[in-house]
Amino acid sequence: MRDVTCSMNVSADGYVADPEGGIVWSDPAPEVFRYWTDEIRGAGTHLLGRRLYETMSYWEDPEAQATFDEADRTWAELWKALPKVVFSRTLTDVTGTNTRLATGTVADEIARLRAEPGDGEIAIGGAMLAAEAARHDLIDEYRAIVHPVLVGGGLPFFPQEARRVDLRLVEARTIVDTVVLLRYRVQR
Repeated sequence: MRDVTCSMNVSADGYVADPEGGIVWSDPAPEVFRYWTDEIRGAGTHLLGRRLYETMSYWEDPEAQATFDEADRTWAELWKALPKVVFSRTLTDVTGTNTRLATGTVADEIARLRAEPGDGEIAIGGAMLAAEAARHDLIDEYRAIVHPVLVGGGLPFFPQEARRVDLRLVEARTIVDTVVLLRYRVQR
């Protein structure tokens, strides 16, 4: 069965966005960008919320691509080739290569994707979508790319619900001297 993974840049105090929704503090160093490029190679499908979908459309914009360096072009090629499913209550259609709107709930989509033949992880992007998947105990692994900043509040990486989830640390490594990867498997 394909794993469902949740990977995000995280502040040292546990937030993926600051109180104003900002993420400038997570602007990736080249080594962190390489990590994200390597990670996307392991994905078979990417599930996105509307806001992340709109942010990531940059990678399919021909005008933006005119300014891309080699690392950016590599990422964009991988991103465009990756099947993507967008969850939104407001969008009626989506654009982009290999991109479609979800036809069911996140639980429905994950069940369908797990039942289909295929390789690669089912990656979840977007804190709100990840929280919904977590609420249904659908996430197998959390990957926190921890940046050396305290933002003092905002959107948490781990959903703040009154339920216990036991995790097992499976990897801890420094990506660059200021950024650490922490990989946790959900214990069931």
